[in-house]
Parts: sequence; C-alpha cells; structure tokens
Amino acid sequence: MGEHDVTTTPEGESLRAFTQHLLNDLRALDRMIADGAIESGVRRIGAEQEMVLVDRNYQPAPISDRVLETLNDERFTTELARFNIECNLTPLIFGGDCLRQMELQLTDLLAHARAAAQRHAADVLLTGIAPTLGQTHISMDYITPKPRYYALNDALCRMRGGEYEFRLSGTDELVIKHDSVMLEACNTSFQVHFQVSPDEFARRYNIAQAVLAPVLAVAANSPLLFGKRLWHETRIELFQQAVDTRSSTTQADERMGRVSFGQRWVRESVMEIFREDVSRFRVLLSSELGEDSFDVVAAGGVPELRALRLHNSTVYRWNRPCYGIHQGRPHLRIENRVLPAGPTVLDSIANAALWFGLMGGMANAYDDVTRVLDFDDVKGNFMSAARLGLRAQFTWLDGDKPMPAQDLLRSELIPLARQGLADANIAAEDIDRYLGVIEQRVETGRNGANWMLASLASMKGQGAPGEKLTSLAGTALARQWEGAPVHAWPLATLDRADTIRRNYRRVEQYMTTDLFTVNADDSVELVANMMVWEGIRHVPVEDSQHRLVGLVAARQLLRVMGEAPLKSRTTPIAVSEIMQTNPLTVTPDMSTIDAIRLMRDRRVSCLPVVKNGTLVGVITDYDFLEIAADMIERELAE
Repeated sequence: MGEHDVTTTPEGESLRAFTQHLLNDLRALDRMIADGAIESGVRRIGAEQEMVLVDRNYQPAPISDRVLETLNDERFTTELARFNIECNLTPLIFGGDCLRQMELQLTDLLAHARAAAQRHAADVLLTGIAPTLGQTHISMDYITPKPRYYALNDALCRMRGGEYEFRLSGTDELVIKHDSVMLEACNTSFQVHFQVSPDEFARRYNIAQAVLAPVLAVAANSPLLFGKRLWHETRIELFQQAVDTRSSTTQADERMGRVSFGQRWVRESVMEIFREDVSRFRVLLSSELGEDSFDVVAAGGVPELRALRLHNSTVYRWNRPCYGIHQGRPHLRIENRVLPAGPTVLDSIANAALWFGLMGGMANAYDDVTRVLDFDDVKGNFMSAARLGLRAQFTWLDGDKPMPAQDLLRSELIPLARQGLADANIAAEDIDRYLGVIEQRVETGRNGANWMLASLASMKGQGAPGEKLTSLAGTALARQWEGAPVHAWPLATLDRADTIRRNYRRVEQYMTTDLFTVNADDSVELVANMMVWEGIRHVPVEDSQHRLVGLVAARQLLRVMGEAPLKSRTTPIAVSEIMQTNPLTVTPDMSTIDAIRLMRDRRVSCLPVVKNGTLVGVITDYDFLEIAADMIERELAE
C-alpha cells in the first residue's frame, strides 16, 4: 500500500544518509539470497483492489476520509485522490480453492466498502478509468491530504521542471497540460502478486513479461479519458506520462521512464532490477530509518529494508519485484500492475487466474522463454495490447507473422493456463469457472473496453457527450453489483430524463469543446462564412497561445453588414475591429445554476469557458434550451 510516514526529496547530508541506507539494503538482500535466508518452496498469491467512490450522479466523490473512518478497517487505505480507496486481500497459498477464496474475500471487502460509502450518499465503482472523470477532478483540491502524496507531487514537479504535457491518440485525440501528479489519480487497478523463490526469480519474471500483453489484451477496461476514445487500456500510457520526470530536449532521450516495461530480460537475479532502478532513478521520498539492515542480517535477523521498499514504491515497472515479510519470513514476489479494476469481481479474478495459470503453464512448457521470444517483440506486444486490446496483433514464438490476440489466446494460451492451474492443484471447477469467463470474452470479442466503446457507438446522435458518459458509469455500476461478467452485459442505453438530471451539474460536463476559433487579425468575412458553414452563432477569438482575447457574435456581424455589405468594402475588416473584448467567461467547474443565472443577469447568449487563461470550451443559451425542451416534453407526456 506504500509507506505514508515520509518526507520530501532529501538533499545534501540527508540524501547521502538515505542513499547509504539504500545501498546497505541492497547488500543485505544480496547476502540473504546468497545465504538461502529468503523463503523458498512456498507459492502464495495476493491482490490489492483500487476503487472509485462515486456520488448519486455517478460523479467522483471526494469523501475517502469519511468512508475510511466509517470502515475503521486496517485492510482499507487511501489512494492519491480523495475519490479513491484501496483494500488489501490476505495472501493465500496457491492451490486448491484459493481462487474461489480470493473471490469471496474481495466480494466481502467490497460489500463493506459499499455499505460505508452508502452512509455518505455514495457508492463504489470498479473501472480502470471512471467515464465521468473530468479535468476538475484532477486538481490539487482532490489530492488526499497525506504527507506522502504532497511529497511525491512536489518531488516529481521539481524534477520535471514544468507542467506535465499529455498527448494520446486513438479514435480521438487528447492533448492537455497539467501542473501536478494528479493525472495519475485517474487510474484504478487490480494488482495481483505471485510469490517466487530467489533461485527461480529470473525465469519466472521473464515469463511474467512474456505473457503480460495477452493478459492485458483480454482484460482491457479503460478506453475513455475525459470523454475521449483513446487506447483500449488508456491507463498504460496515461500512467507512463503522468509520472515521467524526463525533460523534453532537442536530443533524443533514451533513458527509461519511472513507469516502464523494462529494457531487457533478467539474466540471473532480482538484484539486477533493484540495482538498475537505484542506479537510474533519483530518490523521491525519504523517511526516518533506524536499523542498519546489513547489521541485522549479520546478526541473523530479518531486516525490513525500508529504504529499498520506499524507493521501489516510486519506480513503477508493470511487473514490479517486491520484497516482503510474511509471518516473520522474508520473501520475494512479482506484482502485476497492468490489470484494470473490474468491471466485476468475477472478471477481476478471471484475469488473475489467467495470469497465474500462464505463470505456471509457460514455466512447464519452456525451460527458458528468452530462447523462444525476442524481448523487443514482447515489449511491442505489450504496447499493441494497450492500444488495441483484443484487436491487437502479436509476434509470438515463430516470429514470422503477427498473430491476432484472440487466436493466440484461444489456440495456445488459455490451454496453457488451464494446464498451469491444474499442475498447481487448483480445483477443477474453479479452473472452469474463471477461465470459462476468459474463453467467453475471447469468443465474443467483448471485454470491458469493447463494451464501453460499443455502448457509446449505440448512443450516437443521442444526447450530449456528458450524458452518454453518465449512462456508461451508471449502467456499469448497476451491472457490477448484479455480478454477471462483462461479456454477458447488454449495451448501455440512454435515459435522457435520468442523465439530464445527473449530468448537467457543472459547466465542463456539457460545454462544447470542438471549437472553431479565429485570430484577431483574421477577416470578418472569414467569420461570417464559418458561421454559415458550421451553423454556429459565436466564434471565440484567440491569440497564438490559445488565450481568449475576444468573441464575435452573429448580431455583431449583422450590425456591420447593415452598415455596408462585406463584399462592397474595398479593404477587408479585421476581427479585432468588431469583436467584443474582455468577454464574460466561466470556468469548467462552475455550477450550471450559476452559469444560467449569469447568462440571465448579464443578458448574454454565450459564455466562453476558460481554465488557467486558456480557452477550453463554450456554452450557449441553446444548450439550456435543448435541456429545457427535453424536460418539458417529458413532463407533458406524463
């Protein structure tokens, strides 16, 4: 879950002191591995479930402090944003009915979380990225007020040296700048752990890398961010860019980001990864460290390795090596960080079962996976899975031609996972239950990402974008608690009366963001033609930095044309001559009620929406007219 008793980036003597502890931890771990002090011959599994708190309108609800206080359960903890919480499952021995026990345990934890949330007029949603998340929700107002999160944000921003710039293209394109680490808070995951012995670590870790792409493809559940259709698992690129501390330069930067797949196979030991990460990545956080871990080992004790664990928590490999202590015994495990939350508990356990099964099946089928797969192909497969989900093409064992993800899963990997689970003595009925879900997803081509995208497509031409996102979140929440896996879900539909009531709360939920703008030096005739061509009545005027400098309304054009037709003028009129300067504006987080009152009181028909001085959208009286028409029509029909 991460240590919370931390301080900001150490400097000078404190940095050197923390680094010395870090190096001692590495020496201590190396010594324990050499001495056989790390637990071997035991296979445990575990998981961490992140979840989104949503209010009755399916909007993210920043109430984690109240929910956690109501829960009063040490298995639950905070996350970066105040609209997220996380729970830790108790580790289980891998075998028998462990998968069913994991499902029952997670179901019970979520029921407790839901009951606590409902006491505060909220609910718990399992999804990789909540469809209703808006840019308002990633402001620092929503960060969890804990020293760890402030320290992490300060350290990353300082190392970055400026705003975060995020660019991602899918069906749509998203280009935004942001001034904090809070973009990372959009991500909600289901992290699963697999304990390994030190002598098998390299082999098992390489297998985990090899199978990550097909597991991600079938589990993808995060195709939307701020209403944009991006990657099938947008979390992957969002996370990689959200905590990237590398600065843009004129020279290609080949250094590895803090979030990464890695750059090579592991040859012999977990120490290769820890040493590389300490070498590559500067210390972001520190804490009070008492023990000298190497001295503890020399005395026959079990060190906590707090410096190494804290540093490791700020390096985000998609398969992350972890050191832990369970019932007094130190151990190593591999943490799979790619799985998104949800859409249901059954879907989550099915995803985990596929990964656990492949970890065993691949190990039994191949002595050394690095001899049959090229690392660059495996890394390319991973990015393809993130972009396209079940529609991805993979380069697999023969390496000759790409193989569709569905074919690879159907013909090779699901049977391998079945065998891997059977070899671990997993209950046969549980193998059928969980891998049966995976098989049906593959056969139908329907995972969480495809369900969301197909639902959006089915609502094309109906309602505003925000209404559709509200419908997606509401439908997913209802189906999640019904329990049927996502491949069996009917598509979401739009109930306009319900979504209007829930959706039109803030300006950003319905503002127009597909804007047609002009520069102050452009001609008025261009504006007139744009209004005719695009059927719009207002054209914002921007400068070269996209700052709003004016607004041209149709009535202003009519006034100019009344004086003399545009074509009869010998010299074209510049927009700057007729535009309204310093137009009345609103912010994305303004309430709809306030916006309506402002329009009415100031007698304006258009309000540009500005954030940090930059134009991000517009709302007009027509938007409210359309909402009113729908509501009146429903009232009269009833």
